[in-house]
Amino acid sequence: MSPSAPDPQPDSPVSTTADTPITEQLENAYDRIGLTGSHRFIMAMILLGVFFDALEQNAVGITGPVIREYWGLGTGEIGLLNTMTFSATALGRIVTGIVADRVGRRRMLVANLLIFAFGSLMCAFAPAYWFLLLARFIVGFGLGGEIAVAVVMVSEYFSTRHRGTAVGLVNVTAAGFGNMLAPAFGIAVYALFPGPQQWRWVFALLFLPAILVLYFRRYVPETPRYLAKTGRADEANRALTMLARGHLRGPVADSEVQEFLVVDERTPGFAAASNASWIDPLRGKYVRRTVLLIIAVACSYAAQISMLTLMPTILVDTGFEVKTSLWYTLVMQSGSLVGASAAAYLASRWARKRTLTAAAAVGAAAGLSLAVLPHTIVLIIAFGWLFNFAVIILNTTIWLFAPENYPTRVRGFGTSIILAAGSLSGGLFPLAAGMIFDAGGLLAMFATLAALFIILGITVQFPAETFGKPMEEDDDESR
Repeated sequence: MSPSAPDPQPDSPVSTTADTPITEQLENAYDRIGLTGSHRFIMAMILLGVFFDALEQNAVGITGPVIREYWGLGTGEIGLLNTMTFSATALGRIVTGIVADRVGRRRMLVANLLIFAFGSLMCAFAPAYWFLLLARFIVGFGLGGEIAVAVVMVSEYFSTRHRGTAVGLVNVTAAGFGNMLAPAFGIAVYALFPGPQQWRWVFALLFLPAILVLYFRRYVPETPRYLAKTGRADEANRALTMLARGHLRGPVADSEVQEFLVVDERTPGFAAASNASWIDPLRGKYVRRTVLLIIAVACSYAAQISMLTLMPTILVDTGFEVKTSLWYTLVMQSGSLVGASAAAYLASRWARKRTLTAAAAVGAAAGLSLAVLPHTIVLIIAFGWLFNFAVIILNTTIWLFAPENYPTRVRGFGTSIILAAGSLSGGLFPLAAGMIFDAGGLLAMFATLAALFIILGITVQFPAETFGKPMEEDDDESR
C-alpha cells in the first residue's frame, strides 16, 4: 500500500526475546510479514461490507419519494426515517465499541453485518410505516457498529508503515465510492423493477450481498494485536502465521505455527494485571484526547452533512430546477471520492496533525469563498467541490487518528465514542444550519461552516502526534 521499499519476507530472522515489550514484538512481526494475500482478503471482506453499508445509509434518500407516494406520507415522516437511522448508528457504534473490547473484534464484525442484513430484510417486507421505522433503527444499529469495528480491525491488522493507507481505504470505499454510486444503484433498481413497490427491491438487493460477505467473513481471524493483549499468545501466533502464509482458508497445523511472539511472565505489556476499566477513554490521561477528537469530528461531520443536506435546496433557491440541482450536487460530491483517495495517499506520508490542519484551512477557504464571492454556478460548483474534498480528508484522517490514541484494551470503545459523536453532530447540526440559512442567507450559513473548520484546525493542534509510531499500549510510556 506504500511505494516504499519491498516488504520483509516472513522467514526473516527473529531477534525478539521474552524481555521485549509485546508492542515491539507485534510491530516486528508485522514488519516481517509485510503485506500478503491474507491482508488483501481481509481488506476485501471489510471494504465490501462498508461499501454496502454506504449504499444502505443512502437508502432513505433513494426510496423516500416512492415510499412517500406509496403510503401517503409527509416530508417529516420521511425525515424521521433518517433520524431513526442516524440515532441508531450512534448507539450501535458505542455499544459495539464496548462489546468488541470484551469479546473481540471478529465476533462484532460478523454480528453487526448480520444485524444490518436482518434490518434490510425487514425493510423490504415492511407492512406499515411504523414497522419500517423499527427496521431502519435496526439497520442503523448494525451500520454504526460495522464502521466502528472495521476501522479498529484494519488499524490492528497492519504495521505502522501501512496502517494509514489501509484505514484510509475504508473511507475511500464508504464515503467515496459508496456515497457516489448510491444514486446509480437506485436508478438501476428502479429500471429493473418498476411499479409502486419498487422501493422494496432496493432493500432486498442490499440484503443479498450482505449475506454473501457474511459467508466469506467467517475466514477472517481475530486480530493478532487483540489476541496478544488479552493473553492469548498461542492464538496470536496462529493468526500471524495465517497472515504470513498468504491465505486464510484451511486449518493451521501445530507444526506450521511460527513463533512470532515470545512471551512469559517477564514480557512487558503481556496480559498485565491492571485496574483498567472500559470507561478509561472518559477519564485519566485519555479523557483529554477523547474530548479534543470529539470536538474535531463534530465540526467535520456538521460541515459535511449540512453541505450535503442543504446544497440542493440552495441551488433551487438560486433558480435551478430540482433535477439540475441534483446533478450539480453530484458533481460537487465527486470531491469526496478524490478527498478520501488523497487522505489514503497522505496517510503514509504526512503527519496526522499536518494533514488535518491543511485540510481545515482548505475547507475554511472554500466555505468563506462560497459565502462572499458572486454566486455564479461555476464558482458554486468549484468551491463546493473543494469543500467536499477538504471535509472528507478530515473525516478519513480522524478515522485513522482516533484508534491510534488508545491502547488495545479500550481502543474499540474510545474509537466508537469519536465516531458516534460524528454521527450525532451530522444528524443534528443541519437543523441549525438550515435555520441560519433561512435567517441570514448564504453568507451566514457558509461563514458558520467555515468557522467549524477553523475550530477544528485549532483543536487538532493539542493531541499528541501519532504518525510513524506503533499503536500505543499500556506498557508504552512514550506519549
